Amino acid sequence: MKIIFAGTPEFAAVAIRALHAAGFEIPLALTQPDRPAGRGMKLHASAVKLFALEHGIPVAQPVSLRLDGKYPDAARAAHDLLAQTPHDVMVVAAYGLILPESILAIPRLGCLNIHASLLPRWRGAAPIHRAIEAGDTDTGITIMQMDKGLDTGAMLHMAHLPILPDDTTGILHDRLAALGGRMIVEVLHQFEQGAQHATAQPESGMTYAAKISKEEATLDFSQPAELLARKIRAFDPAPAACTVIDGMPVKIWRADVVERSAAAGAGQILAADSESGLVIACGSGALRITELQKSGGKRLPASEFLKGFPIAVASATRAST
Repeated sequence: MKIIFAGTPEFAAVAIRALHAAGFEIPLALTQPDRPAGRGMKLHASAVKLFALEHGIPVAQPVSLRLDGKYPDAARAAHDLLAQTPHDVMVVAAYGLILPESILAIPRLGCLNIHASLLPRWRGAAPIHRAIEAGDTDTGITIMQMDKGLDTGAMLHMAHLPILPDDTTGILHDRLAALGGRMIVEVLHQFEQGAQHATAQPESGMTYAAKISKEEATLDFSQPAELLARKIRAFDPAPAACTVIDGMPVKIWRADVVERSAAAGAGQILAADSESGLVIACGSGALRITELQKSGGKRLPASEFLKGFPIAVASATRAST
């Protein structure tokens, strides 16, 4: 079976590595154009491109696949390349470009997507972040036959994975990526044997996982401490939960939920010492921040942070948004 692979970040790279290790022929990899990153804003290749080049897999990086979009010439060239490249199926994982119906119709066996949720829950761009933020205790991978809708296609395979109390998006991402790599190999072996079975997604239970914005990462301490603790885990490693304390911008990496005095106002600093850590009152409960980072500094345990940047405990001292 010949596979065209479409994907960009490390989540997708795990899948193409699994397919390559399983012996599938990959005549072409599609990935996003190189993007500027880092302090020097130099162009960086995607994780999928790096793997493909290392293993002699041809790479294409179209800016668009929509013939009716802003870049019709680039889209037409991509269509022609796909049509001229012998393959049976396209596997898509966190690619980042919309696949129009004209692309979906090219592979003999269609296009399969590795989606990091239990569809129809968390369709959309940020299923891992949103599952943690919402307090879900269960997630997983769905291998889906793509159609023109947003993650609406029939399901070929689904596997569950628990969300552990200390999971961050980064930690959960890695477990889901490994699971997705194993599952897509299983599904393609079933395709080879002619034993694939698709199941329509349920009508009920659909939620949408909107892309994470930097604005969301600013913590609002009028919200419940339990929600903020989940946001901190959901936004690790990016975009990173943040706030301003005593005029100092900080990123917050780890926090526990603790009780607070009913008289304390949301955002009030309740404690700031090596024993208690940094405790901030919330709309209900309080957050005991155990790891944070000053702008331009290193991630530090709260006890170490407070040695270098002492914070006063007073009703007038507030963590602001």
